[in-house]
Amino acid sequence: MDKYIRLLVIPALALGFLNLARATVETYVIDSVHSSVGFTIRHMVSKVPGNFTQFSGQIMLDREDFEKSSVEASVELSSVDTRNEKRNGHLQSPDFFDVAKYTTATFKSKTWQKTGEDKYAVTGDLNLHGVTKEVLLEVTLLGFGPGMKPNSRLSGWEATTKINKSDFGISGPAILGTVLGDEVTINITIEAGMKP
Repeated sequence: MDKYIRLLVIPALALGFLNLARATVETYVIDSVHSSVGFTIRHMVSKVPGNFTQFSGQIMLDREDFEKSSVEASVELSSVDTRNEKRNGHLQSPDFFDVAKYTTATFKSKTWQKTGEDKYAVTGDLNLHGVTKEVLLEVTLLGFGPGMKPNSRLSGWEATTKINKSDFGISGPAILGTVLGDEVTINITIEAGMKP
């Protein structure tokens, strides 16, 4: 009899531990109204800023072990805004993003590594302009707090990375020559709400 009890109890315990492990994972949805995706690139002797106004994504957090977390996000390239309509149109053209052909840029993390107090190196694949390259995000957890709705929770994040636009097949017209830099600094601030 004991043998049969053990056969029943052991799988039940295993299932319980599995469910407990799953329960530690929380999904946070990016709130684009309270978040930003910006960039800067050298122009002549200064740097020109820009941002994207339409983006989405979610962060899957294992708060028992953040290194088991993951993030996925996408950006609508046609939403680029540099506070200059003519420049925005040029960036949307085949000279740069070619938004008629490549509508979105996507990022999907592969690894999270803790590098300090509330700091992580998040490595993942960035797909931009039809090219996928591995990039490293330097991420800071800003904290957790209650949301505006009852029983809701928020998380806050900052992230930065640098890429070369030429690595993604984006060079711009030859006439710009060395006027426009190759390195692009990307700065991200995120407020994300936990799914119920």
